[in-house]
Amino acid sequence: MLSLDQALNQMLAQLPSPSSAHAKIIKLDQAVNRICAQDVVSPINVPAFDNSAMDGYAVRLSDLHRSMRLNVIGKSFAGNPFQGEWSAQSTVRIMTGAMLPPGTDAVIMQEEAECHADGTVTFKQMPKAGQHIRRCGEDIKQGEVALKSGEKLTALSLPLLASLGIAEVAVLPRLKVAILSTGDELVPVGQPLSTGKIYDTNRFSVKLMLEKLNCEVLDYGILPDDEQQFEQAFIAAQQQADLVITSGGVSVGEADFTKTVLEKIGRINFWKIAIKPGKPFAFGKLENAWFCGLPGNPVSALVTFYQLVQPAIAKLSGHTAWQPPRRLPAVAAVKLKKAPGRQDFQRGNYRLNAQGQLEVAPIGFQGSHMFSSFVKSNCFIVLEAERGDVGAGETVTIEPFNDILG
Repeated sequence: MLSLDQALNQMLAQLPSPSSAHAKIIKLDQAVNRICAQDVVSPINVPAFDNSAMDGYAVRLSDLHRSMRLNVIGKSFAGNPFQGEWSAQSTVRIMTGAMLPPGTDAVIMQEEAECHADGTVTFKQMPKAGQHIRRCGEDIKQGEVALKSGEKLTALSLPLLASLGIAEVAVLPRLKVAILSTGDELVPVGQPLSTGKIYDTNRFSVKLMLEKLNCEVLDYGILPDDEQQFEQAFIAAQQQADLVITSGGVSVGEADFTKTVLEKIGRINFWKIAIKPGKPFAFGKLENAWFCGLPGNPVSALVTFYQLVQPAIAKLSGHTAWQPPRRLPAVAAVKLKKAPGRQDFQRGNYRLNAQGQLEVAPIGFQGSHMFSSFVKSNCFIVLEAERGDVGAGETVTIEPFNDILG
């Protein structure tokens, strides 16, 4: 079996990135969570002019060297700058964000000034040159790349583009993902269960995660354990989608037809990986779409989607700025059971202990059918393939959940 890293590297090496030739220009208010298709170059300086960072007084150091008492000759407001002649031995009252009068060396905040009835103001101390001044272009310079191709457009980056006066942006197409579940035992959520049946939670959870990744989801429902229907559904799905994701049918049971059909109408790149849970994960290629087969057990399906499908979708979507979930060292709060052989992803909850260390404990039973433990978890405890049982107090690696599970 391939290790997780080997499987992931193989997948990413084969998957293409989308071409910017298929980019679409859309308005900023429609672009949240889309992927930027080309570098966005700033048409202006930000700030567009030197302005004050404080409410206070614009001063010239040469005036203050003669006297710390100056005449107040006018005011400068944001959007309404001082227009008069700035005479010697004087200062201009200025508000935050207002344009500085030409020749300003510093701004003295109003708390450091004392106003007098004769229209003068006295300052408590000599300011430093450049104090409380925002210089033109110090945030973004005209001609500078404000946002790179391949970045996700978010509630942080879109206002940045708006501040540059940019109303539209080029985005890559949304990835089309077909999903389907397999198994005679599955019943759609909301219908009554009969003997031997279970609810189809995998397709539901996969759809939610795909929506978090801003994919266009094509839901093909539940397939019965029938090879001919498998083949027909695969052919239909791959004609409409960029990626086809199934859950179930990838094991070695008599009713697991996915491998047979995939070999007939496409190709299999690999079939099993050395992780727990999630060993029976399949990756391959159909005529017009890529294929990922998730295990049927709900925990296994989520783990393999998170660890393998998530980065694959980033590659296919052109999200070059995507980062793998971060991993951190933590102290095991209790003993962890682990058999050597496969890399283990246990559900856990981490926190800061009294000593200020990250401490983690497993949540509930770790069986691949025990989905309820995810609700109380906030991370995976990632245990190396060769590792055995972990004693309390030993260091382990944790992987805090990212926002697709939030």
